Amino acid sequence: MLAAQSEIMTDVKELLKMLKKMYPEAKYYLEFSSPFELLVAAILSAQCRDEIVNLTTRPLFAKYAKPEDYAKARLSQIEQDIKSITFYKNKAKMLKGASEVLISDYKGKVPDKMEDLMKLQGVGRKTANAILINAFDKIEGITVDTHVIRLSFRIGLTKHKDPALIEQDLMKLIPKAEWKTIPYLLKDHGRAICTAPTPKCSRCLVSYLCEKNGVTKRL
Repeated sequence: MLAAQSEIMTDVKELLKMLKKMYPEAKYYLEFSSPFELLVAAILSAQCRDEIVNLTTRPLFAKYAKPEDYAKARLSQIEQDIKSITFYKNKAKMLKGASEVLISDYKGKVPDKMEDLMKLQGVGRKTANAILINAFDKIEGITVDTHVIRLSFRIGLTKHKDPALIEQDLMKLIPKAEWKTIPYLLKDHGRAICTAPTPKCSRCLVSYLCEKNGVTKRL
């Protein structure tokens, strides 16, 4: 159980060790070949399955190669090109707006600083962390997505539900060298075993480390 602070550090090391054995191929889930492509994919990924995002961005990246392409395009055309994405109309506005700011303020380049990234439409701290880590290899925090939120609370790494507070708790517990990979490991585990709303605890190899917070039914 992840209980006392002195015990938590030992358990976290064991948790990381086990998750790495279970998911040796864990990696970032969105496809991209440049910081700008990652920015686009990350904006589209909010509340949308990764598989749908990747299917959408493959033709999208070929059509819109740079911020100027979004800035010049009609909003209705961008909407049509991303209509398979959840909340596509709002996200079309975000893509166009973020692109316009990149052109006006950053010479068309995606910035590599947290505060600058968060000035772009559709970019919060989670998205900014993902871009910094995966596009620039700059690790300032931990990307807290829905899987990280759910599993961190269930396992007992945090008592919070707010992403900002969860990130602070995880940064205190997890060695910085693991900040990049822990979201991938938790995401894979969340998809395979620690599912919502009913986790497969009988098949979980890290069940002995888990507090099972909020779990009322399990398989």
